[in-house]
Amino acid sequence: MHNTANQAVDKKAAIELAAALIEQADAIIVAAGAGMGIDSGLPDFRGKDGFWRAYPALRHAGLDFYSIASPQAFHVSPEVAWGFYGHRLALYRRTRPHSGFEMLKRWGERLSHGVAVFTSNVDGQFQKAGFDPALIHECHGSIHHLQCLEPCCEEIWRADDFIPDVDDQHCRLRNLPPVCPRCGGMARPNILMFNDSGWIEHRSAGQEARLDRWLSNTKRPVVIEVGAGTTIPSVRHFSHRVIQEHGGRLIRLNPGECDVPTKRDVGLPLGAAEGLALMAEVLGSPFG
Repeated sequence: MHNTANQAVDKKAAIELAAALIEQADAIIVAAGAGMGIDSGLPDFRGKDGFWRAYPALRHAGLDFYSIASPQAFHVSPEVAWGFYGHRLALYRRTRPHSGFEMLKRWGERLSHGVAVFTSNVDGQFQKAGFDPALIHECHGSIHHLQCLEPCCEEIWRADDFIPDVDDQHCRLRNLPPVCPRCGGMARPNILMFNDSGWIEHRSAGQEARLDRWLSNTKRPVVIEVGAGTTIPSVRHFSHRVIQEHGGRLIRLNPGECDVPTKRDVGLPLGAAEGLALMAEVLGSPFG
């Protein structure tokens, strides 16, 4: 009972400190990993079992996430590769961002320098939630954009005209895959995959440059990092860079890996929606 009470007090204190960091900041940077989308109903790919629960047909085919999420998969088995990415494209198009997105956007709008986003997610959920597209850096690209598989050129274009027809049971694309407008060859998502030397990165590089310019003008930035693990640490590296180079503070929400680099930062073993809702209760007006 005593330990439980202490844990409750510690969590309450951590949430209050997190709220204080937001109130004292001039800008919020949302740093989001895959855990950000779980409360919207998006699948969790952590570990082979998590991936295969979402895509059982790939278990039967002996394909794990690292195998299918590679340019080589489009060369070896294009119907299966586009079955996987086509299913995800359709899923992300119909997914509604959970309430935590709106909370983060509203908090940022209350601060003098606003809110920006750094994310390893390719799902486009921050744009759908109404965040300023000019202040979103998608460090691994976007499934809503396409490029040539070869690639024959540096062109990147939106995937809006491609409507995938996927046999979900076998994870195979039934209709024709998108093609490159320049050479007529197969297109692929403009996403940084595993063992990927053909990713066209100028869209993401432009986003990075805009975010860096914005960040250089902040005085008291706070990073709210949500659902970013250590397996692929792109988001965590960014969060720590804001602390080291810009004097920022960090609020880390992660159910399993919430340790933070300094005592002035806050780690909460909570998922996105729950953690943000608890912080919203403490923040109240004018952040409510």
